[in-house]
This record gives sequence, C-alpha cells and structure tokens, in this order.
Amino acid sequence: MFDQGAHSHRRREQDRLSVVPDAEAATAESLLHRTALGDERAFALLYEQVAPRVYGLCLRVLRDPAQAEEVAQEVLVDVWRTAVRFDEGRGSAQAWITTIAHRRAVDRVRAAQASGDREHRVAARSVEPEYDQVAETAATRLEHRQVRRCLKTLTELQRQAVTLAYYGGHTYAQVATLMDAALPTVKSRIRDGLVKLRDCLEVAR
Repeated sequence: MFDQGAHSHRRREQDRLSVVPDAEAATAESLLHRTALGDERAFALLYEQVAPRVYGLCLRVLRDPAQAEEVAQEVLVDVWRTAVRFDEGRGSAQAWITTIAHRRAVDRVRAAQASGDREHRVAARSVEPEYDQVAETAATRLEHRQVRRCLKTLTELQRQAVTLAYYGGHTYAQVATLMDAALPTVKSRIRDGLVKLRDCLEVAR
C-alpha cells in the first residue's frame, strides 16, 4: 500500500538538500563550495554576487567596456570550471575570484600590446621609403648653399615636389594633394629631381 506520509517525508528531504540560501544570506564561500559540487543554482547566485565586481575590475584594467565584459564572462566560466580548486584556508572566495579576474585582464592587455607591437613592426617594414638615400646624404655632407644652388637646376615641378617632400617633411601622398597631382606623377618628379640633385652635388664636390 502506498505510504503517503513516507513519500511526503522523502520529498521534504530532497527539497531541503536542494535549497540554496538566497543571494543576500549566502556567503560567496558557501556558494563556491556548492558550485564545486556542480550545483548550478548555487553558481547562479554566486554569479549575481560577484559579476559586478569582476566586471568593474576588468574595466579598470582594460578601459574598454566591450573587452571588459568579454573577459568578465571568461572569468566566471573559469570560476565554474575550477571552483573545486578553491581553498578557503588560503583566502576568501572574493579574493580568489578577483585574482582570476585580474590575471585574465592583465593577460588580455599583454596580448593586445604584443599584437600591436607586431603590427607596428610589420607596418614599419612595409612602409615605402619617402626619400631617396641621396637626399639624406646631401643633408649631412653638403653645405646648404650648394643644395640651394643645385635646386635651381631642377624644373619648377621637380623643385616644388622635392622641396615639399625633403624640406617640408611631407609624404608622397601629401605632396600629391598639395600639388593637385597624381601620386605616380609626384613620385616620378621626386625621383628624377633627386637624381638630378645628386649629379649636381657630385660635381659641386
């Protein structure tokens, strides 16, 4: 015969074991211990407790809301996966979680910095030299008077392009804009002008 009383007792016992204290009453330590046992309800409450602090820490380190949110999610996934490693004897649950968050955020900063450095080095190697080596040699070895005299031997367009690029410090693209000319044309004028300038300066020596 079905024992209604025994069934009710077992049901109450199961409910008691599955009950998780509310978010305000439960400590992070107790929730973390229950999370380590695979208790998803405990983890949900732990998430509510620590997520704002984890996000705030990540934001202070990364200074980017989108990245901070992404890293915070990674941290909380780590907490779920590694909760069993938490040792209350070595510190609080908040401190343990904060340490994970700080390490994750710093790793993201370092990774971004390393990526930026690599991109900078690649870009530096790929940038087309703006000036012929002859122009740099002329600047260091020859008197300004000789350079000015040789500049007069260039055509007006060559002289204008070389002056803007070499003395004005403009890039090829900027010179093209200033002269209202096509970029290939500007490059050709500067190249031909520097060759002519070099020949003149060689004679001047």
